[in-house]
Amino acid sequence: MMTAIIIDDEAKGRLALRQKLKDYCPDVQLLGEAEDGEEGLRMIAQHQPDIVFLDIEMPRMNGFEMLVQLPRKNFHLLFTTAYDHYAIKAIRFSAFDYLLKPVDIEELKGAIAKIRQEGRQDNTGERIETLAHNLLTSLNKIAIPSMNGLLFFDLQDIVHIEAQSNYTVFSFVNRPRLTVSKTLKEFEELLPADLFFRPHHSHIINLKYIKKYIKGDGGQIELQNGELVDVSRKKKDEFLRLIGL
Repeated sequence: MMTAIIIDDEAKGRLALRQKLKDYCPDVQLLGEAEDGEEGLRMIAQHQPDIVFLDIEMPRMNGFEMLVQLPRKNFHLLFTTAYDHYAIKAIRFSAFDYLLKPVDIEELKGAIAKIRQEGRQDNTGERIETLAHNLLTSLNKIAIPSMNGLLFFDLQDIVHIEAQSNYTVFSFVNRPRLTVSKTLKEFEELLPADLFFRPHHSHIINLKYIKKYIKGDGGQIELQNGELVDVSRKKKDEFLRLIGL
């Protein structure tokens, strides 16, 4: 049996989730419900639940602000939100799950099954730290996890991102390359589309650093740092429209 609490300022949302847990997730014991972040902090400290269902938008203290104040973060975290929140990309990048309201029964059952399979959660605190810093993307910054912690970069300083198997290599304006153990797809979902473009399945480029387009079957892009990036045939027309050709 797993234990859980719900933190949500909307009574209807709490009621709906409570009922679905009762009907479709009998191995989850609901210990309590909180209607704001302050009450949620007290309830987590009191009950030490296995799972916390956390609404993102709440008055006075939103879900992210509440998480920062938690001294211990050794539970599974499931975000809930009524709409496609601006922070969903950062949530996904930080390896958390989320449920869109009204909560779909199959998605709820799938999320609980995943938690059951993962077992004890010991790295929630580390992922919350990553999440908090990746919310800086709204300020044109990104936090990239490394072996020794988090590295912070201005998006404007990233020239080129290249996939190498299950790793990703970053090229910057005035610093050495950086290899990260995450896939290119994960970064593509996090980066703003008005600044970055993926002309090939192995490459993402910063549009401001394009130096020249070389014609060809798909063609190539020469970047200001001298790197050459292939353009796939499927992406050629989209790229040419993007640069006004």
